[in-house]
Amino acid sequence: MDLRQSWLLFALGSAFFAALTALFGKLGVAGINSNLATFIRTVVILAVTAGIVSLRGEWARPAGLPWHSWLFLVLSGIATGLSWLCYYRALQLGPVSKVAPIDKLSVAMVIVLGLVFLGEKPSLPLLLGGGLIVAGAIVIAVF
Repeated sequence: MDLRQSWLLFALGSAFFAALTALFGKLGVAGINSNLATFIRTVVILAVTAGIVSLRGEWARPAGLPWHSWLFLVLSGIATGLSWLCYYRALQLGPVSKVAPIDKLSVAMVIVLGLVFLGEKPSLPLLLGGGLIVAGAIVIAVF
């Protein structure tokens, strides 16, 4: 697999670790405040990511980064934080087998956002797959 296709390995890794995130998160929020649980998770992510960046020697001067990168990374961080706060509260209140699939409606939402804001091209497999994700989430949530 060449570098152009390595995104697939990372995407599969993301899915696998997201599944573990749901499982461990459900167990972790039992009996504690979901916002505190999110904070603890965030500190751990910060430490792990800092360790990886350090080991790989990838630190860069913040002032050297383009302003638009800063803007969108800050907005992404805010969105991530709000997503995690909602996710952990949902895990605390509901079954992981329903919360995680509903959370994955983000896949269908990002397809729409990619089409509208990034000019990505729709295709039958993309639209069909996105529709199946929505249908699956509805089936899981309602039945």
